Amino acid sequence: MLPIDAEPIANGALLIDEQGRISAVGPDEAVPTPENALVQHFDDSVILPGLINTHTHLELTGFAGMANDPDFWEWIKQIIALKATRDDEAFFNAASAGIRSCWAAGVTTVCDMGNTGSVIAALDALGASGIAHHEAFDMHTEETAVVMKRFSRELDRLAKHATGRVGIGVSPHAPYTVSGSLYRAVSELGRAHGVPIGVHVAEPADESALLRDFTGVFADALRKRGVTHVSAVPTSPIAWLDQHGVLGSRTLCVHAIHTDDADTAIMVQRGVAVAHCPRSNRRHHHADAPVGRYVDAGLRIGLGTDSEVSVAPLDLLAEAREARMLTGWSAADTVRALTLGGAEALGLESATGSLTTGKWADVAVVRTGETKAPADAVLASGNGDVIATWLGGRRVH
Repeated sequence: MLPIDAEPIANGALLIDEQGRISAVGPDEAVPTPENALVQHFDDSVILPGLINTHTHLELTGFAGMANDPDFWEWIKQIIALKATRDDEAFFNAASAGIRSCWAAGVTTVCDMGNTGSVIAALDALGASGIAHHEAFDMHTEETAVVMKRFSRELDRLAKHATGRVGIGVSPHAPYTVSGSLYRAVSELGRAHGVPIGVHVAEPADESALLRDFTGVFADALRKRGVTHVSAVPTSPIAWLDQHGVLGSRTLCVHAIHTDDADTAIMVQRGVAVAHCPRSNRRHHHADAPVGRYVDAGLRIGLGTDSEVSVAPLDLLAEAREARMLTGWSAADTVRALTLGGAEALGLESATGSLTTGKWADVAVVRTGETKAPADAVLASGNGDVIATWLGGRRVH
């Protein structure tokens, strides 16, 4: 057993109460077995907290292999075309299937971004755990007031699903799709409602070019839509967001590939968290985020898969192996990033992320065979090795 916040326990046991919380954890002989308890044994396995996927797009489930253009901007246009083929029911069914596939991979909490509202509805319907960030888009500053009226109505409509362990957040999408005024307005709305902010930032290289001197593919596309500049002075994506009040302790910066020391200093000062998606970063941008620098700076870091259109199948353990190579983490550090580290990045560490008395019984069991190095064995496994998953004491896989 890997509690994460304590040393590994050989022949470990976990007692889950009727509310779905952990009431005891320790060596088998030290954990009581109530008379009416259901007892389940897992030999040659490692029991650990449910994994935390800090970046998903589950409304895109089912589109794997359908958008393959190597150019990121062309790929985005393919995604827009694919989404136009689905109605609300299809998006809901796709999101539901995505949540179940996460459970089958040992993931018990997700942080999702999308603009259809399907994921938060599916999380609610399935009694799942996660945060669904609703996306906002528009580059025309003169349209901000109109866009915000519509966005506020959408948030009000979706808020009914923010029940139980389902949270709602806001996501001004990215510097190449969101004006400075819309960034500020969405962020202020999010803070007024006390919900987290999620942003894609410093992801493609042309995003930096857009803000530096209005060049690159995004600048070319925006000119065609009547946008002639974004920033009045050369700046970086991180600095741009900071100028518009986006960054704070409840802001999750996704990808954050193209940053420098000055950007990292801003991120540290604002207390942001980072969702690191190493396989997607390489798939789309042929680049690695400076995650080692973020670790050294003390930023909270969680691991994410992005969508299955970017990298399929979703495999958070594979992301962890890539992250370990980039950071030099030990096996224990890496498993922590998969669990408690992800919970900390999302502000959920008091509820999940470790096998700790009083927390939700979010648990994954991975068949590893006999091993004396359980963390290494977990990292060497794959989705097919996850043999059981519980969410709040309810077996979901």
